[in-house]
Amino acid sequence: MRRGACPTLATPMQTGDGLLVRLRPVRSGFALSEIVTLASAARRFGNGILEVTARGNLQIRGLVPETVPALAAVIADADIDITDGVAIETPPLAGMDPAEIINPLPLALQIRAAIAGHRPALLLAPKLSIIIDGGGGLHLDQTSADIRLRAFRVGSDVLWLLGIAGTEKTAERIAVLPAADVVPAVLLILAELARRGRDARGRDLDGGMLARVLGSTEGLQVISSREPAPLPAGIHDCGGNGPVLGLALAFGQTDVESLLALADRLERLGVHEIRLAPGHALLVPGLKHGDVPETQAFARTLGFLISPDDPGNHIAACAGMGACASALLDTKAVARLFIDTAPEVLDGSLAVHLSGCAKGCARPSAATLTMLGAPLGYGLVVNGPASAAPNAYIEQKTIKTAVVRLGALVRDNKHAGESARSCLTRLGTDVVIAAVQQG
Repeated sequence: MRRGACPTLATPMQTGDGLLVRLRPVRSGFALSEIVTLASAARRFGNGILEVTARGNLQIRGLVPETVPALAAVIADADIDITDGVAIETPPLAGMDPAEIINPLPLALQIRAAIAGHRPALLLAPKLSIIIDGGGGLHLDQTSADIRLRAFRVGSDVLWLLGIAGTEKTAERIAVLPAADVVPAVLLILAELARRGRDARGRDLDGGMLARVLGSTEGLQVISSREPAPLPAGIHDCGGNGPVLGLALAFGQTDVESLLALADRLERLGVHEIRLAPGHALLVPGLKHGDVPETQAFARTLGFLISPDDPGNHIAACAGMGACASALLDTKAVARLFIDTAPEVLDGSLAVHLSGCAKGCARPSAATLTMLGAPLGYGLVVNGPASAAPNAYIEQKTIKTAVVRLGALVRDNKHAGESARSCLTRLGTDVVIAAVQQG
């Protein structure tokens, strides 16, 4: 596969523990029976490790060339709808969240159908994505996309804010559109991307030109930003739709047996679907209020994170040594070190990225603290991705002491009300490096 491609059933990705496929459901999630089918197939054809990605897709690891067609056949026979076209993403509680302005799912289906029916066919970048956000609590403002659509209300009218290339904060705002103009505008942008070539992304577009073509820009800058979305782990009140239980996967992964055990418990409680959420999480609608506490407790015994306060929510870790042949770092062991000995770092203000190698599969973007496996120990990157040159190296035998000292650095120097991120930023990279190397 060429760099930048997405691992699909048709084009699985070679990783250190075999082939990986990424499954993106056409709907907001999977029926519970489909989860059971996929987990059973992962046990039969892969290595039994499943992941939910940062964008809320399901990954099956440890496949080999001979088992990928068998997995595809199981998915086809079960009529599980998987898409490998343009990623069209909606909030994980779309259609259920009483706070949303409009259900974005019908518009997502319209755009998907318009892309499929476009002639000539649009040849687009493999990782190109469109976000359609109808509002609500678990919004997608912090998820980057090539094209962004966000609903907002003016009186009794629902309009759509169109932006390109970035998160809600960083994207360039292009136009305010009535619903009838949204699909033509998206197709116009996609056609322009196709014209620019197979690798063109939203960042390559001329925002000024698009704004002139698409018309209304009145009110673009006065549309206010929203509060950050809560973490998916926890309990989400969906009004008349009942409670939705959020379960985060510890370090983005679970195993087949744990997922099947959870599915069995949920089936007996009358649950029919599981939604996938950005932030490596599962959302469980359909529970009765009285069943939530025991379900949470059971999920915790299976290794799921059940609370937004769990420090594990703030660690991005890849499969690591023992699960991936490319990994030179036992990411899970180091993650537990951070949780047990440096909880001060994991206050939610920053991300700690633990990567088995320099590829940075678990988090391609920069993190405040990135630790990666290296031939002569562990590399530490401050405010950068795993692919960056490490600012310092840590010997394997001193890793525990180094992590302890990172926690102490924050604990001993944090001002009242200051976050761990602000503290480390104020102290500076040199102080962080000195603390680790003294370890």
